[in-house]
Amino acid sequence: QVQLVESGGGLVQAGGSLRLSCAASGRTFSDYTMGWFRQAPGKERDFVAVISLGGGITSYVDSVKGRFTISRDNAKNSLYLQMNSLKPEDTAVYYCAAAPIYSTSSNLYTTWGQGTQVTVSS
Repeated sequence: QVQLVESGGGLVQAGGSLRLSCAASGRTFSDYTMGWFRQAPGKERDFVAVISLGGGITSYVDSVKGRFTISRDNAKNSLYLQMNSLKPEDTAVYYCAAAPIYSTSSNLYTTWGQGTQVTVSS
């Protein structure tokens, strides 16, 4: 099983940018579809973005399209989320996760990181 550790969260003003990273170890990183999810206080964990095994296919929730970019570097066992034009409503704990198939459903993700806090001030 792969192990995941996120980093890169922090406090940023609205309109700013952050780049989240997710370092993988253990089993072969390139065997997994990778996704980013987020959970705001008092809310359920929601899908943000997903990327296929080789990185050629991506999907995003509508609210982040055009602002966020998911990418991966299989040689470095790493997943990234570039977040631009951040809004206060993007404030949440962000999680990276691994799945055996391409999916936007959190139920199909078998391994999760511990999360990293992103706070966007207005």
